[in-house]
Amino acid sequence: MLSGVEALPPGLWERLAPGDDPMWSRSLFTAMERSRIGPDAYSYLVVREDAGVAAVLPLCLFRELRLDDVVGPRERRLLAPVRRLFPRLLRVPMLFCGNLLGQGHVLVDGSPPPEVWRLLVAGVLDLARRERLGTVVFKDFTAAGLAPLRAALDGAGFFFLPSLPDTELPLGHGSFEEYLTALPARPRRNARSKIRKFRAHPELRTEVREDFADLLPEMLGLYRQVMDRADQTLEVLDASFLAAVHADPGLRRRLVACFEGERLVAFLLCLFAGTGATGARIGLDYRIAHQARLYHNVHYAAIRLAIETGCDRIRFAQTAYRPKVELGCELVEQWYAMTHTRRLPRAVLRRLLPPALAAARTAALGPHLPPAGADPFGPDEERSPRATS
Repeated sequence: MLSGVEALPPGLWERLAPGDDPMWSRSLFTAMERSRIGPDAYSYLVVREDAGVAAVLPLCLFRELRLDDVVGPRERRLLAPVRRLFPRLLRVPMLFCGNLLGQGHVLVDGSPPPEVWRLLVAGVLDLARRERLGTVVFKDFTAAGLAPLRAALDGAGFFFLPSLPDTELPLGHGSFEEYLTALPARPRRNARSKIRKFRAHPELRTEVREDFADLLPEMLGLYRQVMDRADQTLEVLDASFLAAVHADPGLRRRLVACFEGERLVAFLLCLFAGTGATGARIGLDYRIAHQARLYHNVHYAAIRLAIETGCDRIRFAQTAYRPKVELGCELVEQWYAMTHTRRLPRAVLRRLLPPALAAARTAALGPHLPPAGADPFGPDEERSPRATS
């Protein structure tokens, strides 16, 4: 167990992490560690094989995660009386495995043998018991990402639940105009209409900035406006995180900034790695956001930027599925693998969580809800026996 990403051997992270996913930049993990965005601590589980490293798994430790912050609005309303009368009951110790801000991965060198995966899962559960973090979650993994772990997770009593999908826009257009032309008729008309409505406000302008240190206080205020309206708040970025992202020369980032005169009214923080881009976090001034279509236009500017940068895809956050599907985004299915270190709470979780998370997922996705089976590996494969302890 290592306490920070900088404790890993030099060059290891860059060799093992996904090269086209900016959310797996070492600099981003360093920024997370230096800020107070949610977790109480971070750890990195390293499995060694002979003289080398076979696998690395980042971990986030929450000693008192507020349950009402991570459920949907309906569940939050139901929990409101409990929060008012017995607030301690809603504070749950949890261990998240993967990437708090992005898609989950285990960083591996090649194809490790089954013993590596068994040691990895055992190490996670050992840490959870030692730190008294009862609930353990492998967060937002694809089915392919979970597949090598499957036997080890099954044997340790984990169960699988669909999480909110990622949104990814495939690119390959020579220009933003080509991208617009390639959209289906109705989304294309809607996009051009939203661009016209933005341009109808002559006091508004959009800039792309590499240096945005002077905008950090305004960015934080606009970001908080968005988070105040968010259904779920597992993590909330703070000033130290934004400052660390801006200051680190190892992180390729640009800020799509929209101004009303000299006042910042919207932004989308864009990160780049290889041929991949991510519109990582957004901020909006809701005073004019709707009438000027700020949300859509900062996304259009980010798409234009990604095309001009030579990216073949750009990802956005797990929210606002309707406008992102209209942008042309595909939904990338993701999964949770969950368990509890004790038998009775594990049984309760297995019974209560699937319907609660399914209801929140249905509400978030609406008409864009993709078919979701009970198991990311499909119904036809033979299952490994589950642990009974």
